[in-house]
Amino acid sequence: MTESSDLLDHVFTAPIGVEVRGDLWPCVEVPGSAELLGTRRAVRVDATVDDVRISDMGLMVTGRGGHMLSLSAKVRQRLGKELGDTVTVRLERRLPPKGQRAGSAR
Repeated sequence: MTESSDLLDHVFTAPIGVEVRGDLWPCVEVPGSAELLGTRRAVRVDATVDDVRISDMGLMVTGRGGHMLSLSAKVRQRLGKELGDTVTVRLERRLPPKGQRAGSAR
């Protein structure tokens, strides 16, 4: 992947809460993620949720062909948001797998 293809600049608004096996997880589903990312596997990204920057965060697979961004209790506290609240997410760039990053030991 080249540096220019790492850039995403993808913005969307969604509620916090993704149903996974009957439970509501504190995640935000990324619309059109498989097409945007070119994969149905987990990937790592830098993102901003509302005004909170999240670096090197994993987008997990939903089990339905898409991806979701997990929002920890600490992040939700910084946002002042809980399950059901709406956030604006900006996916800034996709990161290479940890073993393929500059300076990684092989």
